[in-house]
Amino acid sequence: MKKYQYKVQGVDYDVEIEEVEGNIAKVNVNGIPFEVELQQPINAAKHPTIVKPKVAAPVAPAAAAPTAKPVQAAAPAAAGSGNVVKAPLPGTITSINVKVGDTVAIGDTLVVLEAMKMQNNIEAEYAGTVTAINVNVSDVVMEGSALLTIG
Repeated sequence: MKKYQYKVQGVDYDVEIEEVEGNIAKVNVNGIPFEVELQQPINAAKHPTIVKPKVAAPVAPAAAAPTAKPVQAAAPAAAGSGNVVKAPLPGTITSINVKVGDTVAIGDTLVVLEAMKMQNNIEAEYAGTVTAINVNVSDVVMEGSALLTIG
């Protein structure tokens, strides 16, 4: 697994490349898993595919677990597990209206994002409990950035 650190518009990103198969790379950005489609496959001779056995590991509070894993209703949600709320457009976080552990309903305003001099309310698309908040007030986020997780 290769690890990289990037800074984009003043925001630090920790990127881990877990596995590359053909033109699909499985990466973690600040603990959030993504599948990235490459324009061209990477030369396998130069960059061998890394295959790791699947081992259950504890999830860090800022990490988001993939939503495909089944979760038992009786068990409390692990920190950072659940549905990720993503930024619909690039902007600056001006307000965070929830905290970890808060119960939210569909339509509740979670975060206020300023983009092009307009305040945009980011509302809950899922009902549940906030399990992780990945941003702070005044953070600059890009479209698709994980803002928080609702379990």
